Amino acid sequence: MAGKPRIMMISTHGYVGATPQLGKPDTGGQVVYVLELSRCLGRLGYHVDILTRQFEGQPAEERLSNRVRVLRFSCGGDKFIPKEILCEHMPEWVGHVMRFVRDGDVDYSYINSHYWDAGLAGQLLATQLDIPHVHTPHSIGSWKRDNMDGQAADLERKYNFTQRIREENNIYEACDTLLATTPQQRDILRADEYGVPKEKIAVVPPGFDDSRFFPISQASRDALKLEFGLKGRVVLALGRMAHNKGYDLLIQAMPHVLKRVSDTTLLLAIGSTQPTAREEEQIAELKALVDELGISEHVKFADHISDAELPDYYRVADVFALSSRYEPFGMTAVEAMACGTPTIVTTEGGLWEEIVWGLEAVYANPFDTEAYGHAMAAVLTHDRVSKQLSKYGSQKARARFTWMGIAQQFIIMLQGMGAATNESSAKRDVEVGLKWNEAWLSVT
Repeated sequence: MAGKPRIMMISTHGYVGATPQLGKPDTGGQVVYVLELSRCLGRLGYHVDILTRQFEGQPAEERLSNRVRVLRFSCGGDKFIPKEILCEHMPEWVGHVMRFVRDGDVDYSYINSHYWDAGLAGQLLATQLDIPHVHTPHSIGSWKRDNMDGQAADLERKYNFTQRIREENNIYEACDTLLATTPQQRDILRADEYGVPKEKIAVVPPGFDDSRFFPISQASRDALKLEFGLKGRVVLALGRMAHNKGYDLLIQAMPHVLKRVSDTTLLLAIGSTQPTAREEEQIAELKALVDELGISEHVKFADHISDAELPDYYRVADVFALSSRYEPFGMTAVEAMACGTPTIVTTEGGLWEEIVWGLEAVYANPFDTEAYGHAMAAVLTHDRVSKQLSKYGSQKARARFTWMGIAQQFIIMLQGMGAATNESSAKRDVEVGLKWNEAWLSVT
């Protein structure tokens, strides 16, 4: 292979493709992260193969550019498998990948795996191919477990926390570098439940596409609002339908907004292209909550927003609200800031530590629904504050979070690993306590 090294990028769950099917199950910010980082690495001269799972008749290969491609390998049949249990089928997936690498004599220099299912596969591949492994958790099992409402037994059945946290510990011990997306995530990784050494963790945030997300004039924003059939003040929240996103908390905050700004509409763009039965049930619960609070005239539910429409939806909003119960980072908030939309950021996530409160964005605790509501109302009622957040929020996004800048940070991290490669290779020759069974060691 001529040119710069080839990177194996692993993201096994969800619908990964050149045109991401956002809104489908397990397909959201992580998929965008992997695709955009890979595209920018390709523009910088690196060859990137994005390895994922093949199902529902998807093609085995798809080109993103002359240096970046998606390669799909089957496991567990042709139906969708939730990310919480996909780990059971990783031995089969790794076997197909190893045969592809050996039969095609493909030479990879690094592996970057995303989420713990891909981390399991990435570490075994790194061990057998004797190359460095960078793991990006995206979310962390212990943090998700500790911040979710519900009965422990029910959560365990649904999210498989015991196995996940055990395997996360194994991955974190065995990989060469852990790539946290925020300082808060770094601190969680260093805490007692994981105890990862500080020197093993690098912090590189997600990014946004500055060719798509940028401010427009107020006149253009007003015209878009009319085009979308919206009146008065608009608070926007968008993303996939999931309990951790805190849409119910945001709805409970709205009466406090309406007491001060009576013409406010909450636009919830949380639909899905193929909603599951549970997603439909959750949306019905949110609509029932709206009726119970007597604010149905002030809340609109929108279907899934296409990727092409997304920037304009940010621009019609007077406030963007990220109200998650927990949020590894909060990419939608950065995109909203980049579009010049004043943004309220959850304190139960990583992004709030990156911003200057009251200048670039405002952060508030979504569990304190009254305080969260007053934070939104303050932005809606004070024009000077709104304009300040719009101006400096956009500047912060462009200065800190563009994808090309993130790709350059990623490359610097890889280059820093080079000096430790020999030591890391020796370490990988030892089992380091990984709990894989014989299937893991015999798949190739």
